[in-house]
Amino acid sequence: MLGKLDRFAPYWLWVLLALPAIGFTFEALTSTDPRVIHHLLHPTGEFSARFLIIAMLATPLTLILRGWRGPQWLRKNRRYFGMAAFGYALLHTVFYLADKASVDAVIQDLPRFYIWTGWLAFLIFVPLAVTSADVFVQRMGLWWKWLQRWTYAAAALTLLHWAALHNWNGWAPAMVHFGPLIALEIYRVWYWYLRPRGERRAA
Repeated sequence: MLGKLDRFAPYWLWVLLALPAIGFTFEALTSTDPRVIHHLLHPTGEFSARFLIIAMLATPLTLILRGWRGPQWLRKNRRYFGMAAFGYALLHTVFYLADKASVDAVIQDLPRFYIWTGWLAFLIFVPLAVTSADVFVQRMGLWWKWLQRWTYAAAALTLLHWAALHNWNGWAPAMVHFGPLIALEIYRVWYWYLRPRGERRAA
């Protein structure tokens, strides 16, 4: 089944990932509620974080669930989820700028912790998204892998950005999303670097 879906992955997966964005954009353009843009900030940010987490889960899940085709499929297609994370982060940023409606308001917000962490996460997203095409993977070589490691910084900043919202009352929903990723990454570090040497040889 997964083999058949792989042939159409670039098409059906893009459509599936884009559906919420289409709904958000339609609501923003057609709603008569003056606060609609503000209300759309949270769901667009959440979807960006969710797709980022899904993309980052691919490697540790493959490590734990060896031989399972689901994690292997996810690892093969994780760049689609990474690009979707950037797309929703971009939509989140556009809605934020539209909600503020002035450069002065945006500048006044910058010193706030939950604002500048969000901006830093977005700025890291930009080169990651731009270099996601195969041509950059081939031309950049090891530099591409070095750049992709900045995904961890973007994820950490996204977590802090989310948690700091509403006077740090966002920790619970943020950890519901990021908790599994953190746990799996801790296992991954232990597996590759902290296990007894004998166990590593046996694996």
